[in-house]
Amino acid sequence: MEIKDIVLKQKEFFESGKTLEYKTRKSYLLRLREAIIEFQPKLYQAIYADLGKSETEAFMCEIGLALNDLKYQIKHLKKNMKKRNKKTPLAQFKGKSWVQPSPYGNTLVISPWNYPILLAIEPFVGAIAAGNTVILKPSEFSVETSKVLAELIQKVFPEEYATVVLGDATVSASILENEFDYIFFTGGTKIGQKVAMAASKYLTPVTLELGGKSPVIVDSSAKINLSAKRIVFGKFLNAGQTCVAPDYVIVHEAVKSEFINAMKSWIQKLYPNALENASYVKMINERHFKRVVHYMEETTILYGGKSSAETLKIEPTLLECNEDSLVMQEEIFGPVLPILTYRTTEELLSIIRKHPNPLALYIFSTKKKAINTILSRIQFGGGCVNDTIIHLATNELPFGGVRQSGMGNYHGKRSFETFSHYKSILSKANWLDLPIRYTPYTSKKKKLIQFFMK
Repeated sequence: MEIKDIVLKQKEFFESGKTLEYKTRKSYLLRLREAIIEFQPKLYQAIYADLGKSETEAFMCEIGLALNDLKYQIKHLKKNMKKRNKKTPLAQFKGKSWVQPSPYGNTLVISPWNYPILLAIEPFVGAIAAGNTVILKPSEFSVETSKVLAELIQKVFPEEYATVVLGDATVSASILENEFDYIFFTGGTKIGQKVAMAASKYLTPVTLELGGKSPVIVDSSAKINLSAKRIVFGKFLNAGQTCVAPDYVIVHEAVKSEFINAMKSWIQKLYPNALENASYVKMINERHFKRVVHYMEETTILYGGKSSAETLKIEPTLLECNEDSLVMQEEIFGPVLPILTYRTTEELLSIIRKHPNPLALYIFSTKKKAINTILSRIQFGGGCVNDTIIHLATNELPFGGVRQSGMGNYHGKRSFETFSHYKSILSKANWLDLPIRYTPYTSKKKKLIQFFMK
């Protein structure tokens, strides 16, 4: 079936009102959760084929989080669907005010390859919970996982309700030629700009989950050993192919040597013999492998640096570079970590502001004043104090970027809200009609209006 026909079919299905009922939404969310559990073996095989991701990491960072999000949406669905009463001003006596969540309609979710299960399922679930129809376009780079997702969604949903469209960038471009009521995109900034331009043709609202260079700050008061351990975890998880992975470290020069030694020690403990380690993730394809290897060619390698073109693996690598190095000009999205140093707070802020609006920011410090200075003076999407990336793991914290790292957010309740338009309603009594708002306006009416509206 042609894409335009699928879009029209879903439009008709949505307009029938069949996605609106609580029982319908809940039943499909429950069936989706059951299907993900049933498909786990296939999903493990597929994601290992695409990224070399172990079952433990796949469950911890993808399947488990997707199941947890489904559990959250099912538990809170009835409450989220309810209208929310608001105060009505005395001037509108006798009236009642509320906001009422309403699905947008036909939605498009475009997901990336780096977390091909989680970043497809989580926005998909938000769209279904909110009462929309969905077309899911997963990445063509995570070929095997995308195929399994298509099979999984097809088993649970009729095509007119939700479906998966496979294909390369030309297919994505073809999909974007159609009119949608909401578009949710996760990926790189350049493609995000194209999505936003396509959406602007129809004035379609969008959520863009992009990326950027997410900094890690290690000041002189930080607990160095623990900081290094948590940075190694956050950076080299999924071989650095994480949108909120630490992109570079700025360490105070007083603790630089101690920090680098601690980083080396934890890499050795957590990723021994990385190139032969079955639990260590590979690069998604040859193009990205070559791109990341090239970053190492014009810098000083402090640790690591080895790679295998045959397996597409690059071992965890620490780099010493300056702000003009190629590796500091774009998001790395790989297992190499540049380390810069600073002396003063203003120098630190200057470095970060050269890479504005990161998706995440991490600061390791025991000084409240230093922490508050960074959190208040730098614009970024979200982050952690004395840890990395775990702010993504809670449904209670909205996740999203700002300006160049994206617009809009989701997770937990915010996923439902993102895919909902909140209609503002004021209902007036039909047995009372105060005459003061109607002409002719007398001095008495003027005084009454001023009284009520002060």
